[in-house]
Amino acid sequence: MAAQPEHVPYLMSLSLKFFQDAHSHNCPYLPEQQSQNLYPDPALPMSNPLYSELIQFGFRRSGNRSYRPHCPRCDACVPARINVSAFKLSRSQRRCIKRNALITTHEHPAKFNPEHFALYTRYLNYRHKDAGMDNPSEESYQHFLMSYWSESQFIEFRDGDHLVAVAVTDYVDHALSAFYTFFDPDYQSSSLGTYAILEQISLAQSLDLPYLYLGYWIADCQKMRYKSSFSAVEGYIDLQWQPLNP
Repeated sequence: MAAQPEHVPYLMSLSLKFFQDAHSHNCPYLPEQQSQNLYPDPALPMSNPLYSELIQFGFRRSGNRSYRPHCPRCDACVPARINVSAFKLSRSQRRCIKRNALITTHEHPAKFNPEHFALYTRYLNYRHKDAGMDNPSEESYQHFLMSYWSESQFIEFRDGDHLVAVAVTDYVDHALSAFYTFFDPDYQSSSLGTYAILEQISLAQSLDLPYLYLGYWIADCQKMRYKSSFSAVEGYIDLQWQPLNP
């Protein structure tokens, strides 16, 4: 990591030091771009209350580490969240709910589960084959999805007794955060990724939480475009949350 950036306007209200990657690396979303991340002071212990503040400024977590893209020549990563009180189902989302009417959901603490890991492995080998993410180890699985400080739940989706998807959901002070979802490739036509977000919106509404954070939306990245298909999506643009209009 390099020294503290001189000017990070969207973080001026936080009394923290922030550090940036010393070197750029290949962007995982836009192959033609180089990326760098910003991190809160690693000398300070991370906590869920601190993360609850950081996520409002566009930060996410990966395992125990919180980060935010801070690229010198690109600002394509737009932090996104859903205003759940204003959210309205689209026709296709109603069809998605109907298509998955027999799916049941079950919340579990965020800890290693061999059944979850087997599904995660199948998912990565199908969706990210030969991209460096396939054939994960138990260590890499836990290092990515779990954290000693976050308040997380693994939401299972089952078709009868068969595990078809898992949504890793972080609970922050004012919202939920859809961290990562993986599903059975045989259920590709069921749109379980969309269904998982709809279930997390419903959960946020039941808990009277105003937002569901979705991570980053990138206009030129097809894997990220689905986020703009949800109504009441806001983006953190020009130092404020505002309606995201792709």
